[in-house]
Amino acid sequence: MTEKGIYEQAALTDRPGEECGVFGMYDFDGGDVAGSIYYGLLALQHRGQESCGIAVSDTSGPKGKVLSVKDMGLVNEAFNPDNLERLEGDIGVGHVRYSTAGSSTRENAQPLVLNYVKGTLALAHNGNLVNAPELRRELEYSGAIFQTTIDSEVIAYHIARERLHSKSVEEAVGRAMGKLKGAYSLVIMSPRKLIGARDPYGFRPLCIGKRDNAYVLASESCALDTLGASFIRDVLPGEIVTITPEKGIISDTGMCIPCKEHARCIFEYIYFARPDSYIDGVSVYHARVLAGKFLAMDSPAEADIVVGVPESGNCAALGYASQSGIPYGTAFVKNAYIGRTFIKPKQKSRESSVRIKLNALKEVVNGKRVIMIDDSIVRGTTSDRIVHMLREAGAKEVHMRVSSPPFLWPCYFGTDVPAREQLIAYNRSVEDICRIIGADSLGYLRMERLDEMVNRLGICKGCFTGTYPIAPPEEDIRGEFDK
Repeated sequence: MTEKGIYEQAALTDRPGEECGVFGMYDFDGGDVAGSIYYGLLALQHRGQESCGIAVSDTSGPKGKVLSVKDMGLVNEAFNPDNLERLEGDIGVGHVRYSTAGSSTRENAQPLVLNYVKGTLALAHNGNLVNAPELRRELEYSGAIFQTTIDSEVIAYHIARERLHSKSVEEAVGRAMGKLKGAYSLVIMSPRKLIGARDPYGFRPLCIGKRDNAYVLASESCALDTLGASFIRDVLPGEIVTITPEKGIISDTGMCIPCKEHARCIFEYIYFARPDSYIDGVSVYHARVLAGKFLAMDSPAEADIVVGVPESGNCAALGYASQSGIPYGTAFVKNAYIGRTFIKPKQKSRESSVRIKLNALKEVVNGKRVIMIDDSIVRGTTSDRIVHMLREAGAKEVHMRVSSPPFLWPCYFGTDVPAREQLIAYNRSVEDICRIIGADSLGYLRMERLDEMVNRLGICKGCFTGTYPIAPPEEDIRGEFDK
């Protein structure tokens, strides 16, 4: 089989997998929050399309009574007016899921709801722990029975266990965090408190907002905008925030580490987050435009038009066009009603999905030299099809530019980057990759540009360099073969 053929038969699509999205709300005036959480999750739908859920409680009702709805599929498929109306409560948490560890099943849908000796907990989690297997075995040997295969349940159990020896649930969260290694942003509902926590490295985003007399926790600020909530601030890496009517926001920074050690996932800015979000003070839109400008400076090409692969490639294409002076154009029509290509189980199905999802505009590219900007190349299985699509539409030349460096290493912190052997850049030169995908030229974002595009915030570059902020696990926790 040819080298190109091997990559055409790769098990998954040519894209890093999305994150999960978490959301929480506490209305101090006693209003029901389920409807608002529903709209917040719709705004975070891009972070996960496999399953979703909402859990709520009434702080003036029976203590510890939690109502929840969880199901597979999209938010607007899982919820309807009837089941939302039944979710009566003034405090609640929500979740949208994409699995990077643990099977894609209804049992693994979140939020997780635990009933234990001290009451109840509902937890929504974004991220991956590198020491989840050890923590899970520790619990299993003490008699714990797990209902899921996800590390989120490990976190919930450890918080519940620490609560037995703590004065408050937030103290229990802090004690549990001392055991957790890896990436996590947590939104936790106890009977009378809404709690947000972020891992010390800040891998995953989490922010705080306020609308009238209600407080909100969300993975991205775009979810606050959807509700008409004002942005207050980001939760700091390593910080625990507790929200109550009596004291408002209480901050515990006991787990915070120096800024120079922070390791935010760079792909939040390159691909995962919505462009209208701000993460740790940096505009996602501005970061992507900057990446495009850097590509124009470092990897110029003579061309007639610059186009982006929807959606995350569009901002970088605007930046490239602005910097280079080459006109920006829209070369692809995207069918917004087609599901993500990576959920298709067979390669043949996936090929048709790429064409159904994207179609090239002949009127835009016919007879032209085209610079095509995309956010990444993982396996190369989609890039060659899009390049071929442009050629079929009449493009004379196709020069591909990528707004990230080459993927050379797997990710263990919640981004679905596969084993090295499945990465097209592994043991291949840029020229080799260019030949495999069929482009006339290929250029990647330079490594040193990553720091510039996020205003020199601390970021994780492990999938590009193989140097991780936390030692990788000895066991494969990425769930690569159980989907």
